[in-house]
Amino acid sequence: MPWKDIQVLDQRMSFIVAYRRGEDSLAAVCRRFGVSRKTGRKWVERYCESGLEGLLDRSRAPHRHPNAVSAEIVRLVIMAKHEHPAWGPRKLIPWLRRRHPEIELPAPSTAGEILWRHDLVQPRKRVRRTDPWTRPFEDCTAPNETWCIDFKGWFRTLDGVRCDPLTITDAYSRMLLCCRGLESQNGRLVRRAMERVFREYGLPATIRSDNGTPFASTAPGGLSRLSVYWIKLGIMPERIRPGHPEENGRHERMHRTLKAETIVRPMPNMPAQQKVFDSFRLEFNEERPHEALGQNPPASLYRPSERSYPSRIREIEYASEMTVRRVRTSGEIKWKGGLIYLSEALVGEPVGLVPESERHLAIYFGPLKLCLMDQSTHQLVRIAPEWKQ
Repeated sequence: MPWKDIQVLDQRMSFIVAYRRGEDSLAAVCRRFGVSRKTGRKWVERYCESGLEGLLDRSRAPHRHPNAVSAEIVRLVIMAKHEHPAWGPRKLIPWLRRRHPEIELPAPSTAGEILWRHDLVQPRKRVRRTDPWTRPFEDCTAPNETWCIDFKGWFRTLDGVRCDPLTITDAYSRMLLCCRGLESQNGRLVRRAMERVFREYGLPATIRSDNGTPFASTAPGGLSRLSVYWIKLGIMPERIRPGHPEENGRHERMHRTLKAETIVRPMPNMPAQQKVFDSFRLEFNEERPHEALGQNPPASLYRPSERSYPSRIREIEYASEMTVRRVRTSGEIKWKGGLIYLSEALVGEPVGLVPESERHLAIYFGPLKLCLMDQSTHQLVRIAPEWKQ
């Protein structure tokens, strides 16, 4: 007769009792209970060895797992996670591999299962994302071709002081060149921070920013005093389109990591917060693997620029065919007896004017074509800024 799951132990015990009476052979008892002689002999032997406990079902899992992860590797993965709580398995395994090259480490998926079993994974809400914007990243083929600059959203330290984190990265290597907590987004403070970065790493060819202050303005060419400073150093300002942070996606991705590891829990004051920023920058550059870099840290690819910061910033010079005018303190230039307002960002700087057509003059600041001027009305005509070497 069939054995029901809820009566398995009772049926096996009844089988043993019937066999031990000795009235029937093992084969006859097996036929009566509807089991094979092999199964009947197995239950008799287990009962003789372990008594009633021998009749319980045993685990069918294999005694040995050839691909099982050792306790030592589990310990290393868990220790690495505690040391870097914000990292996932795809960061932890390359980081461990550099420190323990003699150990054969598991795949990131296996490390993820280890973290999951030990409640070290915090599920994130799935976010629908737009397709990545690739332009203009195709030109970032070497360090210092393009730097990215932005402010991470401001917050207050525990003593109530406002902190505006200024960040600068190298677009090619993802090297975090600056992470400085400022008291505001004032252009003078940003320039002072950038001078330190320029002196340490040299000058890039291009700096990419958004359209906000102090990086840009509504003046011709989008110039601000800070971008004027860049142009005098031979750096081309490059701005993303308004409302399109994905055009600076590499920098924005770094901001997400920065927020998770340094800003979610603010420090008591600005000096303490800056120490956290400095520690994050060191780890981000020297230790944190980056998937786009073949799981190497940014510092392994970055090299300082060959263009060093000058001891004296020279005034911009123009070709002989250009007419030069100096911008007055009011932001105006004088032209044919009249004053034409250009921009206060250019106060004290020379600009060059050259005929563009029979009607228009082009106004340049260094190699940057700012706008056109109608020669008959002396009105400025806004155009898309154009950089001409």
